[in-house]
Amino acid sequence: MIRRRDFLVGSASALALPAYIRSGFAQSAEYTLKLHHFLGPQAPAQTQMLEPWAKRIEDDSGGRVKIELYPAMSLGGAPNQLFRQAAEGVVDIIWAVNGYTPGLFPRSEVFELPTIFTNDIVAANLAMRDLFESHLAPEFADVHVLFMHVHAGQALHMASELVRTPDDTKGKKLRVPGPTGNAVVEAMGATPVTMPVPDLPQALSTNAVDGALIPWEIIPALQLWETTKYQIEGPDNNRFGTTTFQVSMNQGRWEELPDDLKEVFNKHSGEDWLREVGQIWRGIDDRGIQLAVEQGNEHVVLTEEEMGAFNTALAPVVDRWVAEHSNAGFDPAELVEAARQALAAHQS
Repeated sequence: MIRRRDFLVGSASALALPAYIRSGFAQSAEYTLKLHHFLGPQAPAQTQMLEPWAKRIEDDSGGRVKIELYPAMSLGGAPNQLFRQAAEGVVDIIWAVNGYTPGLFPRSEVFELPTIFTNDIVAANLAMRDLFESHLAPEFADVHVLFMHVHAGQALHMASELVRTPDDTKGKKLRVPGPTGNAVVEAMGATPVTMPVPDLPQALSTNAVDGALIPWEIIPALQLWETTKYQIEGPDNNRFGTTTFQVSMNQGRWEELPDDLKEVFNKHSGEDWLREVGQIWRGIDDRGIQLAVEQGNEHVVLTEEEMGAFNTALAPVVDRWVAEHSNAGFDPAELVEAARQALAAHQS
């Protein structure tokens, strides 16, 4: 957990901004909320998702709410500490990867599994919303979840060797974002290496990993054309599972808000927003692969037969997940079926 001194230094830095930047809501904001996350200030996740979302809430609140964004862990700590920071009130709101804290979110992992998530971001966002109260809520008792979403899905980025079959991945070391990624890579016959995404370029350049499971959207931020040669996915944007994210508020801070301001947050975090988030992440992903190709990388789209071979190899990942969570306090097989049905209901 971050030290108080580090937290105050970060806060002081924010206060050092020119007065004209800070004055817009200085006199009228009744609630100033700090939103902490792990990517940089120019990352599309901030500029295209978090900033517009925050501004809509600020505007719709009539200036009574101010949301200050603190990117790149600028308030201290590590990405895997974000959830605890929100739960303990060190910060007010976080945007975090669920898988960075293994074991805390077993239920929501179901949406990360290969052959369950394939390529429809919007469907996954809405399915998680559908199942939140009935299935997922117990994982988030310490916070108020504003919304959850996924990215476009895990694709293969390889430093120097082309991969077209599961056999091609055997013996390779692949970066993964969390527990479900571990299972995917192991099913391919490769060795998973867990690390936060900002550490990936160095790991690739030092041969600590041979490749990574990650979407296209991160390519520009990490300039992955400098450390990879191949970007590989299935037909029709099919991927090897995905990653779940949460935007959550400290429970106490949520309860402090009057009902009309809670409604503002709910209005801008609901179904319409989740559809828009899906479109945002699809656009970010498309832009990422475009830049990689422009820089000379090869975008490899597997054939239906090749992707089928991967899906056959990865199907046991779901069975393994069910077996591993048989004593986790919920029915994993029932959750798998519920997730599949909810996804199917929203497929575009």
